[in-house]
Amino acid sequence: MGSHICDALINENLQVVGIDDLSGGFLENVNDKVDFVKCDISDQESVQNLWTSKGPFHRVFHLAAYAAEGLSHFIRRFNYNNNLIGSINLINAAVKSETCECFVFTSSIAAYGEQNPPLLESTIPLPADPYGIAKYAVELDLKSAHEMWGLNSVIFRPHNVYGKRQNIMDPYRNVVGIFMRCAIEGKSFPIFGDGLQSRAFSYVEDLAPVITDSAFRTDCFNETFNVGSDEVSTVKQLAELISKEFNVELKINWLEERVEAKHAYSDHSKLRKFFPDLQNTPLDRGISLMSKWVQDTGLWEASHPEKVEIEKSLPDSWRKIISGD
Repeated sequence: MGSHICDALINENLQVVGIDDLSGGFLENVNDKVDFVKCDISDQESVQNLWTSKGPFHRVFHLAAYAAEGLSHFIRRFNYNNNLIGSINLINAAVKSETCECFVFTSSIAAYGEQNPPLLESTIPLPADPYGIAKYAVELDLKSAHEMWGLNSVIFRPHNVYGKRQNIMDPYRNVVGIFMRCAIEGKSFPIFGDGLQSRAFSYVEDLAPVITDSAFRTDCFNETFNVGSDEVSTVKQLAELISKEFNVELKINWLEERVEAKHAYSDHSKLRKFFPDLQNTPLDRGISLMSKWVQDTGLWEASHPEKVEIEKSLPDSWRKIISGD
């Protein structure tokens, strides 16, 4: 998502400094006009040095995260260090700089936890996993920073984002990418439970322009928005669509049910009041666009957590990944 936002900013002839530790992303995705710095936001000194060497920054778009809701139960320290402490380092630097006019943060639908969809911004968040807890904690910190120092922010809660440039090599997250990799490698599609979990898979190029524009619209400042698709599908339907797109026989590896929200999708009526031209790419169209990109670029090596901090209750399928079986 970050690379698409960089593109949108470059198209507006803005100077952009992009940072990433490249643990799950790829330099090839970054626009040549971006001043790119390899940086780990969980390292406070590196973040502060960035502000000193590359600032001042007038807008901050914070999208860095390790987004694995289910796995976050078993990598709690890793999760909070990446998704919470790293965020606080950026917020601290933005406050101290006194030049940041808006801090845009991509939270997550995970902040809501297991509640009745469609989820509204007025729904009180009840995150059910460490990933959602970290995201909601950052939301609360941004509100506190506004009250204390006047730091303006815009918070987005996206859900199930997929599309071109996505890392499809992580076995724990991005179900669209996992299924596409299985299709290419001729493997069975792994599905937890009965596959009837419902989600609204959201095409990245629909979201990026809205997130980008919000930082330059004062009417969006200090607002929270759900953002994503209105088209609800089951995980099994997604598997069927991807197998058809790749012209492979659908073979499913049915796995034990895991702890996750059974149904998770949002209402976007508030966002449409601010952005009436919001795009909503149909899932079959988005999958077609992403599949063409995947088949053109091939499979890239990418890292992912190789150890867990707690093995108790770890799903057997993930235990096999960790052990290398």
